[in-house]
Amino acid sequence: MKKAVLYIHGRGGDPGEAAHYRPLFPDCTVTGADYTGDTPWDAAPELLACYDGLEKKYGSVILIANSIGAYFAMYALRDRRPETAFFISPIVDMETLIRGMMAANGTSEEELRERGTVPTAFGKTLTWDYLTFVREHPLAWRVPTHILYGERDNLISCPTVARFAEDCGADLTVMPGGEHWFHTEAQMAFLDDWVRTYLARDERIGSPG
Repeated sequence: MKKAVLYIHGRGGDPGEAAHYRPLFPDCTVTGADYTGDTPWDAAPELLACYDGLEKKYGSVILIANSIGAYFAMYALRDRRPETAFFISPIVDMETLIRGMMAANGTSEEELRERGTVPTAFGKTLTWDYLTFVREHPLAWRVPTHILYGERDNLISCPTVARFAEDCGADLTVMPGGEHWFHTEAQMAFLDDWVRTYLARDERIGSPG
């Protein structure tokens, strides 16, 4: 029986990005999650429905998630057990990211709590509900995970990702000169080699069960 690979895109992405991974997993059915929620609580039901459908049909699911898609996945699938996960530039500490945006916008926690919603000069909207949510729902990820991080990632620091990797027992690979968004020819080639490296190390991954 084939295995399933579920790809979860980041902000501004789309499920069609899953096509890139099909040649890397030729013996698997690769599906892109078609979700519209832009908060973890809105995205979770959509991602759960997609994951559960694949698991019911194929029995085993390999997860690939990008940027905030990884954060959404870790919340939505906290009670599920993918076979393994490949995270690309994952957002692993949402509170730190939000507080960084607050600082960049000159918004204090007291102001955000009082106003509820604060627009920013860089196009994002800060909300007290989101900050409260991430504090009340800390991540507890215990799935075998491989992380790819770009040295020049401007959203999440390397020490933050390294600390997360250590806490959850994940492997961390850092691309020298890499960015948060892996998109250039060189970056995608590095990403592909990274996936192939772990596929070669574990013959179970990407092979029919």
